[in-house]
Amino acid sequence: MKNNQHAPANSGGSAAPKYQKKFYFSRRKYCVFCKDRVKLIDYKNYKTLENFVLETGKILPARVTGTCYYHQKQLSKAIKRARHMAFMKFVEPKRG
Repeated sequence: MKNNQHAPANSGGSAAPKYQKKFYFSRRKYCVFCKDRVKLIDYKNYKTLENFVLETGKILPARVTGTCYYHQKQLSKAIKRARHMAFMKFVEPKRG
């Protein structure tokens, strides 16, 4: 061995690592608008838009919903227009 290399600390003959990683499987996210071949997201279709907004009024990000960049921009603009035209509420009232 060279001078700057050290022997492994756990070279006692056990081949299995002390801590094994647990595998996490998640389903691949996809853009629902691309799947349905939607060209333009309409702000008047507020039932669809409500699926992409939290109860607190926040727009869900693309990494959570799986929408592509093109449709995420349209989605956020449509939600803002629907709020402005009073199709959707800015914030849901507190429950309880």
